[in-house]
Formats: sequence, structure tokens, C-alpha cells
Amino acid sequence: MSVTSSIHGTKLTINIQGRFDFSSHKDFRAAIDSISSNNINHTTVDMCTTEYVDSSALGMLLMLKNKMGDNKAAISIINAKHEVKKILEIANFGQLFTLS
Repeated sequence: MSVTSSIHGTKLTINIQGRFDFSSHKDFRAAIDSISSNNINHTTVDMCTTEYVDSSALGMLLMLKNKMGDNKAAISIINAKHEVKKILEIANFGQLFTLS
């Protein structure tokens, strides 16, 4: 498991590798804590190497949503593998985030 992030202007990119579960909480929290101090207006969560998500991962994505506000277009979840995307869709996260 690894969570890395980078900031380019007002855009934050978070990359999640391996299992996205509670063990990712500290690193994910550190990444989203940079939103306020850097005037971030868009966040991309790249899940191209994410193998697994659980309920705590869904909770972390909701924390991100709370940080970014109600603008659905402010958060994009990209490159999710079929199994991961299916979980996000079952949880109706397509209503909260842009899934692509």
C-alpha cells in the first residue's frame, strides 16, 4: 500500500497503489490536509494501481469530499480497475464524484 500526492498549481493528484484500506488512512489524510493551505480547487484520485478498496477507503473518499465541498466536478476518480470501479458504483459514488 502506498499513497503519494503532488500539487500542480491549484490541482492535487493523489495516487493510491495496492490496497486502499485503513492502513492508508494516515498518508491519505496527510495528502488531503494540503487542500486548505494550497487553495486546491480540483483533486484527482488516480487508482490505476489500486487493487482493493474497503469501507474505510470509501470513508476516506467522503472525507475528501467534505474538504472539497459540494462541487461534484471538483473531484475526479480516474483509472480504476473494473473491480474497484464496480465497488464505487455500488456505493453510488458516481453521484458524488466524477468517475472515469
